[in-house]
Amino acid sequence: MSSIFAVQSVVMLVLGLVALGLQVFSLVDAARHRADSFTATGNQTKPIWLAITGVASAIGFVSVTNPLNIFNLIAVVAAAVYLTKVRPQIQQITGRGGSSGGHRGGW
Repeated sequence: MSSIFAVQSVVMLVLGLVALGLQVFSLVDAARHRADSFTATGNQTKPIWLAITGVASAIGFVSVTNPLNIFNLIAVVAAAVYLTKVRPQIQQITGRGGSSGGHRGGW
């Protein structure tokens, strides 16, 4: 039985570290973009997104060993919303991401 508990502990730790990585990545990404690019996309301002992703990262840090608590799940959702909704819009406006200017598709 102790080997099952050990495996479960490792899985929970890995999940917690992945969640923390996602949260910290969203915070760092939000910090590196210009403030006017946030408002140009029609989203919240940069300080609001820094606060959201910063709190999410702090919760993720505290919840590394117990990543399935409700607070960490909400924090992961907040980071995921930034990464899937706000970040692509900012990259489109600033010219980062998207196509590389080369050929599109096929040969």
